[in-house]
Amino acid sequence: MSESNDPLAEGYRRFRQNRWPQEKAEYEALAADGQKPHTLVVACSDSRADPALIFDAAPGQLFVVRNVANLVPPYQPDGGLHGVSAALEFGVKALGVRRIVVMGHALCGGVQAMRLGAPEIAQDFVAPWVAQGEGVVKAAIAHAHEGDEQLEAEAAVIGLSLSNLRTFPWIAERVARGELELLGLHFGIGEGVLRRLDDNGRLVPLD
Repeated sequence: MSESNDPLAEGYRRFRQNRWPQEKAEYEALAADGQKPHTLVVACSDSRADPALIFDAAPGQLFVVRNVANLVPPYQPDGGLHGVSAALEFGVKALGVRRIVVMGHALCGGVQAMRLGAPEIAQDFVAPWVAQGEGVVKAAIAHAHEGDEQLEAEAAVIGLSLSNLRTFPWIAERVARGELELLGLHFGIGEGVLRRLDDNGRLVPLD
C-alpha cells in the first residue's frame, strides 16, 4: 500500500482528507461508548452491492455479515466453526439489534452456481456452501417464467435465509415478542432499486 497509485492507499487518503474531518466526532463517540447498530444485514460478498453505500449508513449504524449468496445456514450449535451464526448471536444477543435484513442482489454469482454448479476451481468451499440453496433454487426455476429464472432463484435464496433465521430459538423468540423484525430485500445493480420479499415470496417495490 505504499505506492502512490495503489487504490486502497488512495482511498484511505481520501477518507482521511474528506470524511474523517466530517465524521471525527462520530468515530470518537463510537470508540468511547461502543457500537449500537440498529440493524444487522446479511448480504452477499459481491463488490457491487455494499450495504453501507446502498443505505447511506453512518458509522455504527449497521452490523454487516457478508458471504457468498447472502446465505444463513440453519441453527446448528455443534461446536463447529459457524461464522454467520456467530455474527448473528453477537448482533442479536450482545448488540441488541432490532432488525435483521437479508439482502440479495441481481446477477448473483453464488445463486448462478446453485443453478449451474460451482466452478471447477472453487470446489473446496464454494461448492458445499452453495449446495445449501440448490433445492429452493431448482424449485423456483421450475415455476419461473422464461427469462426470470435468475431473479426467481435470487428471491428464493433470500427466502431460504429468512426461514433459516427462524430456526435460531433466540431469534424466533424475539420475533414472536415483537422485539426483532426480519426483512428480505433485493438490490438491482443496474438500476439501483431495492425491492422487498413479500409473504408470497415475490419481490415488490420497497414501500
